[in-house]
Amino acid sequence: MAKVTVYNLDRKSVGELELSDEIFGGEVNEALFYEVVKAQLASRRGGNSKVKCRAEVKATSAKMYRQKGTGRARHGNEAAPHFRGGGRAFGPKPRDYSYKPPRKMRKGALRSALALKLQEGRLLVVDSFDLPEVKTKGLAKVLDVLAVPKSSVIVDAADNNNLRLSARNLDTHQFLPPEGVNVYDVLRHEHLILTKGAVAALEARCK
Repeated sequence: MAKVTVYNLDRKSVGELELSDEIFGGEVNEALFYEVVKAQLASRRGGNSKVKCRAEVKATSAKMYRQKGTGRARHGNEAAPHFRGGGRAFGPKPRDYSYKPPRKMRKGALRSALALKLQEGRLLVVDSFDLPEVKTKGLAKVLDVLAVPKSSVIVDAADNNNLRLSARNLDTHQFLPPEGVNVYDVLRHEHLILTKGAVAALEARCK
């Protein structure tokens, strides 16, 4: 089992923690990243594109002029697609783009993302992440001390409100509870910061 150093918020070593090889020590499968991230981004699409067809356009239904004898083309009402202001033929309709890859694939991709952060040396485990107050500037200072100033995902229990609220206004840092950790957010941030409780919760979730 891989051993990592556990730090406090002053980046001083307070011990070591053994990580499960099944979760953090597996092979990195980039093909799973592609499939799962693609599904995540597809599920975020609004799918709200909509145009009016000729039945929905507000226009008179009267025939424009008589059928025969004018020497002009035959027309019905002015809601036809080839008239200005008419309905659009075969236009987009609201649709749902979301889909879910198999559960086994989703778990495998998350395990690969965690293993990748460990291999790259971008996984940091802290004993706890208890902040004295809700203060964005205070959290930014802590992250500077932890040597993760650029971007990170900070994972701790959902009831850590001081941390959750302090992280809201940081553009490049994100707070997530263990049950909300996902492949896209782990990969798009430079570092992954876990508390000891979050490590245990992720290992239980990814088995």
